[in-house]
Amino acid sequence: MKVSVWDTYVKREGGLVMHFDILVDSKLTDETTIFDFGNNYIKTKSFNSEDLTSKECAFCHIENASELVTKEIETTGYYIIEMENCN
Repeated sequence: MKVSVWDTYVKREGGLVMHFDILVDSKLTDETTIFDFGNNYIKTKSFNSEDLTSKECAFCHIENASELVTKEIETTGYYIIEMENCN
C-alpha cells in the first residue's frame, strides 16, 4: 500500500512540542479526516495539548507501507509514528 505521510507538530503542556507522523492511504486526501485522526491520537495522551490544524500538520511525502502499517490503516484508517515528546 502507498501511504501519505503527514508531518505533525503540536504544542503540549509544559512547553514541549509533540512531533509525530500520521500515515494514511495515499488515496485519502480529505484534510479534515486526517486532522481528526491526529486529534483522536492526541486524546489518548495523559497530558493536555493544542488541537491539530493545518498549521501543525502538513503533507510531507508518499512511501510504501510495511505490512504492519498496512494492516493498521485497513483497520483504523491511519497509523501514527511517534517521533518526539509523545509520551
